[in-house]
Order: sequence, then structure tokens, then C-alpha cells
Amino acid sequence: MQESEQRARKFYAEPISLDSNAFVKMMVLDSCFIVELLHKSTMKNLRGPNDCIFLLDHIKLDTRHDLMLFENQLPFFIVMQLFNMTSDDSDSLDNLIGMLYCFFLLITLGKLLPTPFENPSEVFQHFLTDIKHLLAENPREDNIKHLLGLLHYCCCYEFQSMVSQRNAVRINGSSLKSATELQEAGIKFTKIERPNLFDIRFVNGTMEIPALVVQDSTETFLRNIIAYEQYLPDNSRNYFTAYHNFMDSLVNTSEDVEILTHHGIIRNLLGDNEVVAAMINKLGNSIVVAYVGYEEVYNNVNKHCKVKWNLWLAILRRKYFNNPWALISFLAAVVLLLLTVLQTIFSIHPVGKYN
Repeated sequence: MQESEQRARKFYAEPISLDSNAFVKMMVLDSCFIVELLHKSTMKNLRGPNDCIFLLDHIKLDTRHDLMLFENQLPFFIVMQLFNMTSDDSDSLDNLIGMLYCFFLLITLGKLLPTPFENPSEVFQHFLTDIKHLLAENPREDNIKHLLGLLHYCCCYEFQSMVSQRNAVRINGSSLKSATELQEAGIKFTKIERPNLFDIRFVNGTMEIPALVVQDSTETFLRNIIAYEQYLPDNSRNYFTAYHNFMDSLVNTSEDVEILTHHGIIRNLLGDNEVVAAMINKLGNSIVVAYVGYEEVYNNVNKHCKVKWNLWLAILRRKYFNNPWALISFLAAVVLLLLTVLQTIFSIHPVGKYN
């Protein structure tokens, strides 16, 4: 670990005040804890009868929370080096990622977005293939800075093919109306069953959005991974920031959350729509959005809203077709109007009377 000290120090944004011995001790203790935690997460025989982390769910949740903190990361190559010392298997990277997946990624992603795979091993193989592909493209370990960076790589792997491929665009503020305003403009919302959280589309006047599960851990997950993206190079595609900016545009009030919940787009496990709206809005504080991501969706939605005919139809549906009685009243009014017109015509030109 002492041989890796100088390389590890370069991973931190600011100089570390610890002396050499204290810094190395911190690296050893933290990495040993992570490696032991990962082994115990998959091998129950290693757990003692009084292992508080695995006996108490809230301790396990708190531990995972600490591992996700952006300011609490350990260089990934340090964890990898120590993990290699505990395994004689040539596929130690597979084992490390597998353990991370079981303890950290599966719990986080599985609850954030319901997986389309019925077989958990199929989920892992899908994930592992993606990570290996990324490592093949970026063979140096430094391209994965830490555990949070590994999670970010996994989540964002397929995002690039699902959003606009144009160059990054800087925007000023939100360029999309709220869910309430869009619904009033005649746009429909539907939950779409897709494996990727980011795969949002606008098709024939309908916004197709995968379901987002909002629970206690959602804010921590999004806040830390968005914070990580804020420190990536300027030419990076900040996919989670773009996704949050899109959702933040849709959600301004609890009424917006109600609309998205009604259509299954938000699975609200917090119970209170106001709490969900506040969480989504607060996540955008002090965040720089340099990459729109959904440029095509934004443009098509805004074009749709500018067509007056779409707006008139939306007003007609909302006022007269929103329930059966309103529809019956509207049709009765139309029939009455037609009968009045016919009566007027016949009174002016009676049937059978010729001049």
C-alpha cells in the first residue's frame, strides 16, 4: 500500500493533510473493510453470529449509503489490488464486480428501476458484459475512479444510443412545460416497459417514459451520482443530470407528481406527492446543465404545444369529454343547436310552400 501512496493521493481534488503513515493506514483499513464487506455479502458462512451489518437491515442501508457518498470514495485501483490478494481466481475482476453487484448495484438499480429480466443471473451477465466492454475501451484502471464511478459507467452505458447524438448544448433554465401544462396542451403520458431508465420518447403526441421508483434511497442515489457528474470533464455527457433536468421540468408541484403517478411513470413509495415534488426540485439546486440529452424530445414537444389545433382539441376534451355526463351534455347541446337551426330554416321556408 505504501508503494501506491503517491498514485492514490493524486485521485483527490485537494491535498491530503495526513502524513504518509496515517494516509496508508486509512487506505488499508477502508479497503479491507470494503473487501471484507463484499465477501460477506455473497458468502454467508463468513458472517459471524453477531455481525451487526448483516443482522440489522438499517445498518446495511446506512453502510450502502456511506459507500455511495461522493466525498467518501476510495480509489478503485486500491480496492482492486487488495481484492486480488484474497483471490487466486484469474477472473478476480468478475468476482469483484459480481460482489459489488449483489451488495450495491442490484439493490440500488433493482429498486430504482424494475428490471425487465426475470432471471437474476441474466441481469448480472448483462451488467458484467457492459462493464467489460467499457474496460476494453478504457483499459487503464484509472478510467474507473471509484465505486460510484463504476456505478455511473454501468447505468450510462446504453444511454448514449437512446438520446440525441448532436453535440452538447448549453441551455438556460427549463425549456419544457410541466406535466400539468403539457396535459392541458393535449399531450398524453404513458409508462413504457424498457430496461433503461433514460429511454424517454415522444411519439404521436404521447410522452413515453419508463417508471421511476421513488423511495427513501432515491434522493441519496441521484444526489451523489449527479454530484459526480458535475466534476467530469466539460466534454462528458452528463446523463443523470440530463435525466433529472427533464424530470425537474415535468415536476413543479404535487399536481404534476399526481399526473405522473396516475400513469405509472412515478412509483411513489414515499406516500406524499408534495415530498416527491420537493425532492426532485431540490436536486436541481446549484447544478449546471451543460448537456440536454433529450433535445429531439424537447423540440418535438414544444412544436406540438405551438399548434393551436392541438390546444383547442385539448380544451375540448378537458371541458366536455372528461366524463360521460359532460359528453352527454355536450352532445345534447349540439343536437339542440341543430334542431334550433332546422326549426329556423323551416319557419322561414315552410315545407311545401312555393313562391
